[in-house]
Amino acid sequence: MDDIFSAIGSDLRAALERDPAARGAADVVLSYPGFHAVAAHRFIHALHRSGIPLLPRWLSNVNRFFTGIEIHPNARIGRGFFIDHGMGVVIGETAEVGENCTVYQGVTLGGTSLARGKRHPTLGKNVTVGVGASLLGAIVVGDNAKIGGGSVVVRDVPANATAVGVPARVVMKDGVAVSAPAEEEANWTWVI
Repeated sequence: MDDIFSAIGSDLRAALERDPAARGAADVVLSYPGFHAVAAHRFIHALHRSGIPLLPRWLSNVNRFFTGIEIHPNARIGRGFFIDHGMGVVIGETAEVGENCTVYQGVTLGGTSLARGKRHPTLGKNVTVGVGASLLGAIVVGDNAKIGGGSVVVRDVPANATAVGVPARVVMKDGVAVSAPAEEEANWTWVI
């Protein structure tokens, strides 16, 4: 139980550090649905891991009803997780989120298969996922990566990279711009 409260404390500090609009701990605790959803998930996940049937799924639906954020009871979420303006965030059953990650509203960590097994994304540490991005399938997003808003990510993203677009492609790696392959540029349509 101490571990759960310690993780919630890390989540609270993450909100205070990453949101310039936060006016203190009481503001986050009382009025941040992203914080509420993650704090509730920590208890729900513990129930799920202990093998209690049905109750964790029902509680996750109650959590979704009140926060607008859907997190499957089996999703594994690291400490310091911050969901900013979380309405519409969906985190699937086999998703794994590393420590100190940030996601914005409308983000989906979704699956692409009905088969049992790993079918949702894995985020490394310090990953930021922009508004409305969809990360689909059993892909891996490396540490310190950034995913641009509205991107659809269906392939792995290396550490220290920035990926944007539909489908997403890496445009920065280790702080250096990555050029589009020549065949990709040849297919671009320019509108004037």
